[in-house]
Amino acid sequence: MPGRFVSFEGGEGAGKSTQIERAAEWLRSRSVTVNVTREPGGTPRAERLRALLLERGDEPMPQSCELLLMFAARATHLANRIRPALARGEWVLCDRYTDATYAYQGGGRGLPAAQIDALVGIVHAGDWPDRTLLLDLPVEQGLARASRRNGVDGPDRFETEERAFFERVRRAYLARATAEPGRFRIIAADRSLDEVAADVRAALEPLLEGAP
Repeated sequence: MPGRFVSFEGGEGAGKSTQIERAAEWLRSRSVTVNVTREPGGTPRAERLRALLLERGDEPMPQSCELLLMFAARATHLANRIRPALARGEWVLCDRYTDATYAYQGGGRGLPAAQIDALVGIVHAGDWPDRTLLLDLPVEQGLARASRRNGVDGPDRFETEERAFFERVRRAYLARATAEPGRFRIIAADRSLDEVAADVRAALEPLLEGAP
């Protein structure tokens, strides 16, 4: 069975981590070797870059710095984890990928898509997921979920943004999903875990059967 690349996207509190673990368990029950990872992160170097991106501090982070750090982490993640796993025939389930950059740095921050496009061309012109699952829910509900899960460290640098930022992120995600219906599946995440998981399995089943 060939390796498959599946990304899980969505705003804060969408339940991506929970659904990735459920999907991984289901795929393993189907004798699939699964590699669960995340962005930014996924390798030791990329995790260190993630820490820089998420930490709160007195020194402001320029938008260009944030964008470049995202792609620096992605470059090492692709080279050292994603591509090798796919070459071994594994299924890579990734918590966010480049669509998140278009949503957060593009939609949320307002950076021109052309800047992101240029970095995509450098880092991974041809490396796109076979399937992208967008777990979508209203921003207010997602932020409420995120606030409940925050531990003693409190929210990270992104989670402290205002609601309008996350509304822009959601709109950007939905626009990308609408523009690429062949790759994306939009899954309503404001339902029970079991209902969402059933839709995730339905979206992945064709890939198990060899569909493109």
